[in-house]
Amino acid sequence: MKKWLIMILTLALGLLGLAGCSSSDETSSDGKVEITYGFWDKKQVPAIEEIIKLFNEKNPDIKVKTELTPYAQYFQKLETAATGGALPDVLWMNGPHVVQYAKGKVILPLSDMAKKDDYSFDNYPKSLIDLYTVDEEVYGIPKDFDTTGLWYNKKIFDEAGVPYPDDTWDWNKLKEVATKLTNKDKGIWGYAALMGNQGGYYDFIWQNGGHIISEDGKSVGFDQPEAIEALKYNISFIEDGLSPTQAQMTETAASELFSSGKIAMMFDGPWMVPEYKKNPDLNVAVVPKGKQRAVAIHGLSNVIAANTKHKEAAWKFVQFLGSKEAAEVYAKTGTVIPAYNGTQDAWLQSVPNLNLKAFIDGVDYSVPLPSVENTGEIWQYETDILKKAWSEEESVEDAVKELTKKANEALSNN
Repeated sequence: MKKWLIMILTLALGLLGLAGCSSSDETSSDGKVEITYGFWDKKQVPAIEEIIKLFNEKNPDIKVKTELTPYAQYFQKLETAATGGALPDVLWMNGPHVVQYAKGKVILPLSDMAKKDDYSFDNYPKSLIDLYTVDEEVYGIPKDFDTTGLWYNKKIFDEAGVPYPDDTWDWNKLKEVATKLTNKDKGIWGYAALMGNQGGYYDFIWQNGGHIISEDGKSVGFDQPEAIEALKYNISFIEDGLSPTQAQMTETAASELFSSGKIAMMFDGPWMVPEYKKNPDLNVAVVPKGKQRAVAIHGLSNVIAANTKHKEAAWKFVQFLGSKEAAEVYAKTGTVIPAYNGTQDAWLQSVPNLNLKAFIDGVDYSVPLPSVENTGEIWQYETDILKKAWSEEESVEDAVKELTKKANEALSNN
């Protein structure tokens, strides 16, 4: 039933996208145009507001209204908005969803517009352009990219007399130090074993020599020995009392526990820099290695809704969002690693007290976040099924057996 609902939704989104697409802008009597910009990260609001201000200095006749939706509700809201013909004109898109939205004709291909305006895609890492290319059409202008680092609390390390993490660390060292830093009397856990794929169990599976989706895109690797061992290692921090439980991290986000000094170490991305930089006790190092060192790499892009009534204004805004000028705003505020080539150094210098180079170093051993037409469906299976193992209600072996069966069925419908 779920697969049929997804197929019906994709068809409905496609028909609405085609029906609502307009080839020219609709303007009000005074010639002003208002477009909406949808995104999900409130930590990026200051940078976004500054970028919109710069855009308006050059385009005073285009007003940009922002629509902030938390990530947990973002894509559900987009689906509802698409079926009602009410998508934001410009919006954030991630790699796991771009194929579905492109094939469903919910977002506009940008290649022809870029060619007409001589807009170059060479200003961005090729891997990010490839990520947002579907059937040889580019659908998104890269905004940023991210890898994973090991964030840690210096104060907790200092009080325990333990040296900070460095690039010699491996899985054994991470477990050993987490054990030393766990202090039940003070309510401190040594590590947070998050149940998240990017910056979580995907990284551990790759570090252990496993895979998420096979090269031919026909099967997942969750039931393979390398993945099972990686998942068991991750969950062992909870079993050994070195990490908050899944219930505790559901009640209070691990990032909040970390910020408040209740967690000594956790995997997280550069998107947390705006928040974590406020705390002088925090810093970041490269991730420990298993059989090898590996992290996910991903990046967001800005896309245009197919049913926009302001295509030309939206395209102008998307071009500006992808400009060096906009990238430098993100860089100097330390908000995200900007995708525009040559602006990453400014990001590194934006918060000199943090070892942000750990994230740039991660590019060298990064693995692209898997993306297929129904990635969202597979991610939902991961969440629903793996939480049973994280909550210790079910063995890892039983969980991955169910997950593999459902995920492979989903892949067979691509």
